[in-house]
Amino acid sequence: MRIGLFTDTYPPFINGVSTSVEMLKNALEKKGHTVYIVTVNESTVKYNYDEENHVLRVPSIPIGWYNYRMSGTYPIRGINIIKKWKLDVIHSHTELGIGIIGRIVSKQFNIPLVHTYHTMYEDYTHYVAGGHLKHTSKAALKYLTEFYCDKTATELIVPTAKTYKLFKDKYKFERNIHIIPSGIEVDRFFKENVDSKEIQLLKKNLKITKNDFIMLFVGRLASEKNVEFLLDLEEKLLKKNKAFKLLIVGDGPDKEKYEEIAKKKKIDANTIFTGKVAWDDMPLYYHLANIFITASITETQGLTVIEAMASGLAPFCIDDPAFLSMCTDELNSVIFKDLDDCYKKIIEFHGNKEKQKRLNSQARIQSEHLSSARYADSVLEVYEHAIKEKNKNRYGIISAISRKIKKDK
Repeated sequence: MRIGLFTDTYPPFINGVSTSVEMLKNALEKKGHTVYIVTVNESTVKYNYDEENHVLRVPSIPIGWYNYRMSGTYPIRGINIIKKWKLDVIHSHTELGIGIIGRIVSKQFNIPLVHTYHTMYEDYTHYVAGGHLKHTSKAALKYLTEFYCDKTATELIVPTAKTYKLFKDKYKFERNIHIIPSGIEVDRFFKENVDSKEIQLLKKNLKITKNDFIMLFVGRLASEKNVEFLLDLEEKLLKKNKAFKLLIVGDGPDKEKYEEIAKKKKIDANTIFTGKVAWDDMPLYYHLANIFITASITETQGLTVIEAMASGLAPFCIDDPAFLSMCTDELNSVIFKDLDDCYKKIIEFHGNKEKQKRLNSQARIQSEHLSSARYADSVLEVYEHAIKEKNKNRYGIISAISRKIKKDK
């Protein structure tokens, strides 16, 4: 099968979507399929086509939001290149920019379009128009989501039941919805595949001692990730035990703000901000930690939770449907409701070595069900269904025209 993945974010730019797309490309290629990527270039005028790796980057402009860029809607040179690929299916991973190009190419060349909905846009309206016109922004984003997913896509993929309910209950979506959790290359996070010497060197560089209890967060440092909750938690825990350290890996528009909050709370000595970390080095950071923690309620799934599990690290997650499809409380993870609940459960976990061993072991087992290979198998089934539906509709129209002609005779 010849597959086109259309995405606004792709390595070297790293976030959840770019990671998911790259993992899918690698997994599909291992299964013998030819996979092409269409994404943005950092140049506003130049195209970049890597024929060997099948990656086309089209001109784009910065949009002033966390290094994201937006392409034009009809890059003629790029579309001429895409035409030569003779794609069997297009799989878009964004509603804007490159996603619109995918929609145009799908319609122009009659190629079935599968779409994955990665982002709960209504949780990000504070970025639109500088936070002004919040209600107008929500309405616009809702319309865009409904239009792109319902009027254009042949099939829709969502990662969790949380997103499924959004489309069925709120958007009244009528087409097929496939719940497929995104997968990752879990084996690169397995303990046996990570260099223990590099872990020890990183511990030394970050001044982490054997007595420290490390709570790890990985993600964009912005308000929707609820990082302030983690800082409040660290302040509360330090009053109980000075061994607790909060390790925050990532960058974002609010990084300096959170560093200042840590200073004001007088927890900066026990709070480590690493900034942006190279993709290849990420497994090391998970193996520094005792737990992974997230209080974000804006996730569609949360790939960092899977990374933590693959590292043999029990995740502590706020009670949100996005996490419940892969996290089972007290089996492979800990689910908390609020700050006090989280505090109590971390204190209890910290003092219970048997429980740590049991939950960490189960987390590793669960991660193996969320591999990129299994993800690719499920996505391929959707591709095949989309192609059949497209062909059925195409032949149905031809048959109807034929019947009409015979009747008129």
